[in-house]
Amino acid sequence: MSLQLQIEVSAWLLLASFLSVIIGLERERREVPAGLRTHMLVGIGACIFTILSKYAFAGSEPARVAAQVVSGIGFIGAGTILQRKRDIQHLTTAASIWATAAVGMAVGAGAWFLAIVSTLIIWFTLRVVRRLEPQKNNHASAIED
Repeated sequence: MSLQLQIEVSAWLLLASFLSVIIGLERERREVPAGLRTHMLVGIGACIFTILSKYAFAGSEPARVAAQVVSGIGFIGAGTILQRKRDIQHLTTAASIWATAAVGMAVGAGAWFLAIVSTLIIWFTLRVVRRLEPQKNNHASAIED
């Protein structure tokens, strides 16, 4: 990769980091296991892997790396989910990690506008749609996040 390209895609990393912060701050505010730093690292890592698969390995198939990122993030997300008896906890957090990786991949692929719009939709889903759900008792509310 040329130095000029590395400088350009470094700006993409900063964008992926910023967009991941937006999602991670909402999770941090909810005090769930995977908060700000986790979301930032997932977004940045997914962006780096996507950039490398696209530019660093001439002749390779970038979709293969993307598929592995999706699988790997699924594994990380699964680690945040807790099952206690019949209750599932932190499923929304696992989904937000997965979505943050997709945002990072979109930035890494150069689809920065798609990444920005996706981040806004994810934030809206986590922050606003939650308020539209029927009120649950405290136990059930903890299970959702």
